[in-house]
Amino acid sequence: MAQVARPVLGLCRGPVPVLLRLLGLRGVCSSRCNKQAQPLQSHPPQRPVRAPRTEPDLNSFALRTHTCGELCTAHIGQEVRLCGWVQYQRQGVFIVLRDFDGLTQIVIPQEKSTAHLKKILCELPLESVITVTGTVIPRPPGQANLEMPTGKIEVQMQHAEILNRCRKLPFEIKELVKKSEALRMQYRYLDLRSSQMQYSLRLRSQMVMKMREYLCNLHGFVDVETPTLFKKTPGGAKEFVVPSREPGKFYCLPQSPQQFKQLLMIGGLDRAIKKYCLYNQLHDIVDGQVYGDQIVDVSEVFRNTEISFLRNALSCPHGAIRMILVADGVKHFKKRDFEYLTQLAKFQFNQDLTFVMLQPDGTWKSAVSKFLTDMEKSQLCHMTNIQKGDVLILAAGDRTKANVALGKLRLECADILESKGVTLRDPSIFNFLWIIDFPLFLPKENSPEEFESAHHPFTAPHPDDIHLIYTEPNKVRSQHYDLVLNGNEIGGGSIRIHNMELQNYVLETILKEDSGLLSHLLEALDSGAPPHGGIALGLDRLIALIIGASSIRDVIAFPKSFRGRDLMSKAPDYVSPEELSPYHIQVNWPTEIHKVTAKS
Repeated sequence: MAQVARPVLGLCRGPVPVLLRLLGLRGVCSSRCNKQAQPLQSHPPQRPVRAPRTEPDLNSFALRTHTCGELCTAHIGQEVRLCGWVQYQRQGVFIVLRDFDGLTQIVIPQEKSTAHLKKILCELPLESVITVTGTVIPRPPGQANLEMPTGKIEVQMQHAEILNRCRKLPFEIKELVKKSEALRMQYRYLDLRSSQMQYSLRLRSQMVMKMREYLCNLHGFVDVETPTLFKKTPGGAKEFVVPSREPGKFYCLPQSPQQFKQLLMIGGLDRAIKKYCLYNQLHDIVDGQVYGDQIVDVSEVFRNTEISFLRNALSCPHGAIRMILVADGVKHFKKRDFEYLTQLAKFQFNQDLTFVMLQPDGTWKSAVSKFLTDMEKSQLCHMTNIQKGDVLILAAGDRTKANVALGKLRLECADILESKGVTLRDPSIFNFLWIIDFPLFLPKENSPEEFESAHHPFTAPHPDDIHLIYTEPNKVRSQHYDLVLNGNEIGGGSIRIHNMELQNYVLETILKEDSGLLSHLLEALDSGAPPHGGIALGLDRLIALIIGASSIRDVIAFPKSFRGRDLMSKAPDYVSPEELSPYHIQVNWPTEIHKVTAKS
């Protein structure tokens, strides 16, 4: 079982501004800065006021002199040209023009000589693209909009040109309009126009830039682009195969990208960035809090128990009895809650549960309470610190499965309690946690006598356990570490094996892998490889947590669905037999698809 390292880490006094200041993003602020976390649909913050440009920034290809978010009282009297989407049209008098930078109110001329222009603009569909030439004027007294950066001025239109008329759209480009995730992904080019998506992607861009500047400019890291195409190797995630034009030969997308990091460090680039960045720039972090007690191993309490199913569980290989405690569970949990937890554990983890309650009057209530001895009750009280009114949730069986099930159930219990008004987790506080001491190997699910890597086959064993790798590999801890933020893994990595003989032994003897597929790495390790390691930060998950998004798809410009499909382009798509011919590939087509491809 992985262990928790040192105290939980957290940011205080409003986590988002602290985090952004540490990253150097003083001009960017989240809607979570000074109040409770808001849903993704809430309006993102307005841009900070900036010093106006006194001279237009023009070149021969530019259509506009300014953006829609930068005009202010300093520009009054200037002639400007703006381009953007028609956001609103009000009363035949005003048009609100929007671009990536903000909004500007345009005053439509009302003279009879411009009636034709007024008619065209008032009938123009929203989201059409126009360019407007006019003069910046102050808004009339009492009509300034102080919540809008450009709210003290407006532009008196002199000329307008329609650049592109918009068709009828599947949804309105407004923050309060509810849209399903599938619809947003299908029309991603429209969803990207929303102010929330604009804010999310620009925040992401600035954070990445600051990370790279910090690492490269201050600490000597090298930004390296590694190959997109590689070959099939053991130890990665699900392989994605890419055909070549050589018969029977395929590329694979690199599912074990740590190999490239290792090769770079062997080559002397001891500080290299790939796709993700390190988190070293967060210095001013303090101890925080996290919900829930640890999963407690109570196997020794029941070592000589008369309860048959517990005794049987301990007699199995890797058998254990684990528990979690739910404070005040007797008061808050109803019968339906216990039934829900029982069904979840059974159907999702194939794990049976036992509930043990210490009633407010001090009596024990459980299906097994009459079989518990006074000694066992005393030991449970000591090991779990159970108090009157608390509930223990017990899982017996394979220790790994019990841990996974109880880990999920602990979160479910927190959701149940919070739905009933119990405050456990403050979403406005960032709690960081390092997880260490993972096992190096795990038994294969379908073949428990064989091993697979808990992390990946290049992870180094813990120095104190390295002697066990040749005799009891199931007891070896790894030098693998994960960084968790508010219950979500946002980064992870490991110290790597730098000895060729040890790496070859792990591959061939323990994991039963063909080491020939990794001959390039083994040769590199045998060429004077220094000790090395790495960490990858899940940038998408981190930014999603910062802005309060419910999904990482809300911070990715063109995301894939859960099944890996692009709902906008309908990728992946079928390729005809004729198009496959240069790649020497034959496909067993489904009957209905074969008819379509044959016709094409």
